Amino acid sequence: MNLTVLKVGGSQSRHDELPALCAVLARAGKDHPLLVVPGGGDFADGVRRCAARYPLSDTAAHWMAILAMDQYGLLLCDMISGSRPVRSLDEAATAAGEGRVAVLLPHDWLRGEDPLPHSWDVTSDAIAAWVAGRAGSDRLVLVKDVDGLYDADPAAPHARLIGEMDVDALPGNGGVDRYLAQALEEAPCETWVVNGRFPERVAQLLSTGAALGTRVRGS
Repeated sequence: MNLTVLKVGGSQSRHDELPALCAVLARAGKDHPLLVVPGGGDFADGVRRCAARYPLSDTAAHWMAILAMDQYGLLLCDMISGSRPVRSLDEAATAAGEGRVAVLLPHDWLRGEDPLPHSWDVTSDAIAAWVAGRAGSDRLVLVKDVDGLYDADPAAPHARLIGEMDVDALPGNGGVDRYLAQALEEAPCETWVVNGRFPERVAQLLSTGAALGTRVRGS
């Protein structure tokens, strides 16, 4: 069984389209083995505020932020009908085999293996890529609140959507975390960045393999 790893960015929790996105994922999970990796969202922002106010170590902030992903994962699991919270690939495979969306609560797994640097350069983008590598996934989908990756700040009038790019061009692109390219070295899968505010694009990508967004080619 080949799991599609799909990261739902924390920014989705700030938009009204989240319930529709969750409904799309619930339907897609019946036909496509799907492992959802949660972002951090408002829960991780609370960690950032603590780190700005107190002399919080990078290690403490790292694990607090991953616990924030667990919290967002529980929220998503409650909103994706028929989904199941999982803490390992074995549990994810079992859920997917039953036609249920697996929603990863990553803290326990990551705490046991500690595979990534303790740094704000590492976000749920890189964690999702690491999960995709461990799962041997053919496809990684990063669901954000922009249409994909751009050649400039997306808010700038002259910014252009990049339809395809090489993974080597990722460093320096502000649309993903700084560690993602390195994490993808161990996850030679097709990677897409799509806008979760248009759930139909996510549905199209999962069903046809392409949609409006950015496709990142592996090395």
